Amino acid sequence: MATDNETKFSIVSTIEAIDEAVVRTVEFATVAGFRDDAIFGIDMAVREAVANAVKHGNKLDSTKMVEITLIGLVNGIEIMIRDFGEGFDVDQVPDPTNPENLLKASGRGILFMHNFVDQVAWERHVGGGTIVRMIKRLL
Repeated sequence: MATDNETKFSIVSTIEAIDEAVVRTVEFATVAGFRDDAIFGIDMAVREAVANAVKHGNKLDSTKMVEITLIGLVNGIEIMIRDFGEGFDVDQVPDPTNPENLLKASGRGILFMHNFVDQVAWERHVGGGTIVRMIKRLL
């Protein structure tokens, strides 16, 4: 489904499909007026969120989809990424900036998302799975 200010699509839960979600989101953000520096951040945040949905949410189960919704706002875009996994508590993910966690791989994607978009939040979907909701504002 697509309108001038909203696009919805799904990808299969494979590593190879992550690029499709990123490319389509970057195209949407470019049309919305974002420049190269912001596009880089949007690319990174979406890449991490979709990778987490594919790997951790849907556990690489290619029978499960990842749903992506892109909404044009007056002053930016909203990006929603939904998986169909069991969910998780974001507060239980170790802080990668804590000295005891510096060499651990987990948590870095969440840190990237926080650094590259203006708002990021996680919520449980009533029909199952987790939704990552990100907002990036135009300057």
